Amino acid sequence: TLGFSHSTSDHSLFIYRRGTSMAYLLLYVDDIILTTSSNELRKSIISLLSSKFAMKDLGRLSYFLGINVTHHAGGLFLSQLQYLTFTRPDITYAMQQGCLFMHDPREEHMHALKRILRYIQGTMDLGLHLYPSSTSTLLSYIDADWGGCLDTRCSTSGYCVFLGDNLISWSAKQQPTLSRSSGEAEY
Repeated sequence: TLGFSHSTSDHSLFIYRRGTSMAYLLLYVDDIILTTSSNELRKSIISLLSSKFAMKDLGRLSYFLGINVTHHAGGLFLSQLQYLTFTRPDITYAMQQGCLFMHDPREEHMHALKRILRYIQGTMDLGLHLYPSSTSTLLSYIDADWGGCLDTRCSTSGYCVFLGDNLISWSAKQQPTLSRSSGEAEY
C-alpha cells in the first residue's frame, strides 16, 4: 500500500500525509490528478503507481472531466462550456431559474435564456480562479430567501464553500416545499 487514506468529504479523493509531505490523488474511473508538496514525492508516487498499473504521466494538468485548466501566474484558471455552471458560479442562479421551466417553456423563458447566452458570450474570459492560499481553513456561507419565487412561492437556498481563499463548491436551488417563515426557509 502507498499510505493513502480516503477523504471523508469525497470518496474519489485520497490523501497522503507523512510529516511535512502531503499528496492528494483524485481518481475518477481511469483519470487521475495528483498534486504533492514536493516534486520528489510526486515522482516517487508516479513510479510506485506505474510499477503496479499501466499508466501514462500526461504532465502538467490541462484538462480533466470536461474542464479546461490554464496555468497562470500564481494559480489555475478553470473553464468549460459543456457544464458551464461547474466553473461559473456567477450564472448558477440564473441557470437554475431557467431550468425550472424546461418542461413547459414560454416566450419569456426563451428571452431569459437568450439574455443568459448573450451574457456568457460577453464574458468568455470569466471562470474559476484557484490560487495558493496562506490558510487551509474551510469556510462556508449559506442563505435562503423566503418565498422568493413568484410563480411557486417556494424559497431558494444557496451556499458557497471556500478552502482558504478559493471557492470550491456552490449551489443555488429552489426548495421543494413551501416554508411558513424565513427561519424555516433557512433551516
